[in-house]
Amino acid sequence: MFRSISTRQLTRALATHASSNTRSPPIARAWAKEEIQAIYDSPLLDLVFRAASVHREHHDPRKIQLCTLMNIKTGGCSEDCSYCSQSSRYSTPTKASRLVELEPVLEAARKAKANGSTRFCMGAAWRDLAGRKRGFERILEMVREVRGMGMEVCTTLGMLSPEQARQLKEAGLTAYNHNLDTSREFYPQVITTRSYDERLDTITAVRDAGISVCSGGILGLGESDTDRVGLIWEVSNMPEHPESFPVNALVPIPGTPLEGNEPVAFPTLIRTIATARIVLPATIIRLAAGRNTLPESEQVMCFMAGANAVFTGEQMLTTPCSPWEEDKVMMTRWGLDGMQSFEQANVARKEGSRLVQAEAVP
Repeated sequence: MFRSISTRQLTRALATHASSNTRSPPIARAWAKEEIQAIYDSPLLDLVFRAASVHREHHDPRKIQLCTLMNIKTGGCSEDCSYCSQSSRYSTPTKASRLVELEPVLEAARKAKANGSTRFCMGAAWRDLAGRKRGFERILEMVREVRGMGMEVCTTLGMLSPEQARQLKEAGLTAYNHNLDTSREFYPQVITTRSYDERLDTITAVRDAGISVCSGGILGLGESDTDRVGLIWEVSNMPEHPESFPVNALVPIPGTPLEGNEPVAFPTLIRTIATARIVLPATIIRLAAGRNTLPESEQVMCFMAGANAVFTGEQMLTTPCSPWEEDKVMMTRWGLDGMQSFEQANVARKEGSRLVQAEAVP
């Protein structure tokens, strides 16, 4: 399923990507909220067909990026995100732990790569990096080492300053995840310890440092269709569309304020994915938390509607994840293949000459 290519072939492809995409700006346009709402409200089969057409225009519909997410620092977070088991404000099954050492992270990254994952993500349950100088230095080393394996590297560490973003970029970070979660209007009902504008400030710092932006949301928080449209509208009106838009379905955690929420309906999930694909044509749409609850037929319909990345492996932070072997079997059954690292055009553009030079080393 995962076709191998020679170093020379990969280098030539990456050089073409980097040269062409350095000259070409990413695909983006500003959308009116009413336009997005009209797309979202269109008949579902028409919506999926339109999204599939846009997807095929901008992406190889057979390609799915496999990503693996590791929790490198669990629990004890001072934030009050109503959905999160890692908040110190709630009594949940998750226990706080210290930042992990370097070697277990590298072992997990090697295992993920061996199983076909081409992006390795690391998450720490922090509000920000203030007062965590030694921990941040260890994370920078993690980034350097995983990047040296030829994988895309993503982190989610809470709020970042422009200087911290610059250091992560220099270490080789490919992407930074910082979800907006929902619309600006509904956000205060979910989180009160960090403002919407603070989240946007971190995304600005990441973008300005030349790091790919990964920012999406969570469905099932109690939001309305208008809020789902508001989230897509918000990211579509950023200076650049994010390279990655994760779509999470809430996994209710006992002990959190949202533990009693009903699972998001599948038509709502597919509407959100299809709308995001049309509005964000060049963006990777990541089918994230909650995917393991979907039957295979529904997962495949998500791919048809424009989703082209999944999280796979042993666990996704503190929630269950579909294992590699199951995903490989599913992808083979439906004629899907795994993306190479840095295959997305806008990610390759931001890596630039460094990517070509690195891959040219035998």
